[in-house]
Amino acid sequence: MPRRKPETTGGPVHSKAKAKRARASKSTEAEAAKPSEERRGPGRPSSYKPEFAEQARKICELGATDLDIANFFEVAVSTIYAWKITHPEFSESLKRGKEVADDLVEQRLFARATGYSHDAVKIFMPRGSPAPVYAPYIEHCPPDTTAAIFWLCNRRKENWRQRQELTGGDGGPIKHEHSHEVIDRPPPETREEWIERRNRELGAIAAVGAAAGSTN
Repeated sequence: MPRRKPETTGGPVHSKAKAKRARASKSTEAEAAKPSEERRGPGRPSSYKPEFAEQARKICELGATDLDIANFFEVAVSTIYAWKITHPEFSESLKRGKEVADDLVEQRLFARATGYSHDAVKIFMPRGSPAPVYAPYIEHCPPDTTAAIFWLCNRRKENWRQRQELTGGDGGPIKHEHSHEVIDRPPPETREEWIERRNRELGAIAAVGAAAGSTN
């Protein structure tokens, strides 16, 4: 008589296998959520190179954003974020480059707010002249009010904040006074009164029209 095989649907062995599969599933999901730079396997080298730090600094000085840097290195923006974490020298280069660009914008804004002068050239072509005539001169740009307000609102907020403070007498709270005036108005007319008044108006209009017709 053949022997029956023991059932394997339960017991500690089945529970351990089920727990192992659950841990493997969670590990796969966590790995998929990581950036591409962090998901690389032990045998897959990183696409980052040490010379990237200096290159990133130079393009940041020209006003490049993280998206521009990602396009320059032909990687995803998430990879740039991962490089900042895993490569401190890369993150520091980005900060230095962006500070240079911000300083330049600050200088230009200050010059626009206070006014500036620059060398310029006017080109003339006189009649009968074989070549154009170049007339160098100095062009003066007056101060820009909008730039000055923007500068002061950010540098001297306590004096130039764009906020209106409403106070009452002697700097106290505003007092609200409400007055109820009684307006003498006639009471609203009823439907019958409105019909009667309307008939009188129509009768008067018809009488005027009849009088005008008899006159003609």
